[in-house]
Amino acid sequence: MKIVVLGAGYVGLVSAACFAEFGFDVVCVDPIKEKIDRLLEGIMPIYEQGLDELVAKNVNAKRLSFATSLADCYKNFSDKISAIFIAVGTPTREEDGHADLSFVYQAADDIAKVLPENSFTVVVNKSTVPIGTGREIERIIKSKNHKADFAVASNPEFLREGTAIYDFMQPDRVVFGTDDPRAVDVMNDLYTPLRARNVPVLHMALESSELTKYAANAFLVTKVTFINEIADLCEKVGGNVQDVAHGIGMDTRIGSKFLQAGPGYGGSCFPKDALALAKTAQSFNSPVRIVETAIDINHKRKVSMTERVIAAAGGSVKGMKIAVLGVSFKPNTDDMRYSVALDMIPALQKAGATVQAFDPVAMHEAEKLLDGVIWADSSYEAVKGASIAVLLTEWDEFASLDFAKVRQAMLAPVLLDLRNLYNPKEMRELGFSYHSIGRS
Repeated sequence: MKIVVLGAGYVGLVSAACFAEFGFDVVCVDPIKEKIDRLLEGIMPIYEQGLDELVAKNVNAKRLSFATSLADCYKNFSDKISAIFIAVGTPTREEDGHADLSFVYQAADDIAKVLPENSFTVVVNKSTVPIGTGREIERIIKSKNHKADFAVASNPEFLREGTAIYDFMQPDRVVFGTDDPRAVDVMNDLYTPLRARNVPVLHMALESSELTKYAANAFLVTKVTFINEIADLCEKVGGNVQDVAHGIGMDTRIGSKFLQAGPGYGGSCFPKDALALAKTAQSFNSPVRIVETAIDINHKRKVSMTERVIAAAGGSVKGMKIAVLGVSFKPNTDDMRYSVALDMIPALQKAGATVQAFDPVAMHEAEKLLDGVIWADSSYEAVKGASIAVLLTEWDEFASLDFAKVRQAMLAPVLLDLRNLYNPKEMRELGFSYHSIGRS
């Protein structure tokens, strides 16, 4: 089978490389020539563990190639193209909070120009989109090319940054939605390697598939928000949120994942998908109030994290050096989207502090978004002369720091662990004034 993936971003590039690993011939298309040129040189546009090796392997095997236009794919493929995947960005529209579908609809317009009339093609939307987008894609293509023989399918991704390749190759399930029996056959063929390993491949209606993606992320957002509020309650009553999370997580109806208390959720998916679902539900006069509340709580929580730092400093950080360890929204990625650091660092600077920060991977991205930060070459350089150290992202290397060395380097041994990475008793025995989340 011949496959085209439109978009060499996070979802598109990972999907293209993994489909090539399945043995299909794949072309990944992106209109940004500089990005394609760098990919041809083996330079990835994103940080994802194992992606550079997987791309190189399949390029060398001639199963994966890159292009800057969809038209080039039809010139270069001698056989028919079975599926075209749309994997472009759907960012939040600033003016109203809805998903910006302009890139998706532009892709549909581009597809309409090249679809042949004598060969059936499945147009597969892998971008995260509101309910009804697949029908609009179908309408656009039909209006521009009424002779094309095609069907539209929805195939949402469930990839976690940092483990995206594993998630594609070893998923909990594959979901796709379409009304066309021919498209059902193509989608089942595409995921034959996974079905052979007994991975559930679920076929449903187009609208159900689109909603499944949003509902999954909104549920996880709600779960994260719930445990964060329980953490706040633990601090008031003398409980330990980790014990509570363990106790409820062993219930198979609840599960232990996404019950880690922290400074609030961020990243490329949770914030925009929860908001897009809330806006879509409102537009159909069927509001999802629990999701709306979770969004509001998470926003306030990010603000409260800065207040915690100031409180640990005795009520003022003016003139202080503050060390921030980790700035990406989670470990094993350089993604800065909706990271707590984007709220906290400017707020601390506004309060009069100087911020020294270190992140093993994300500093090159953070430098584009944060002004006035002193970027350190190591954790120990970041804490040098600092009155407070704030652990913001739980990178593995932060778990094995020499805390005697950290304490010696700091002006005052105050540590805010916003990921509950360390043992409170051990930190206090080392002489730190130690603060964590939900562990009184």
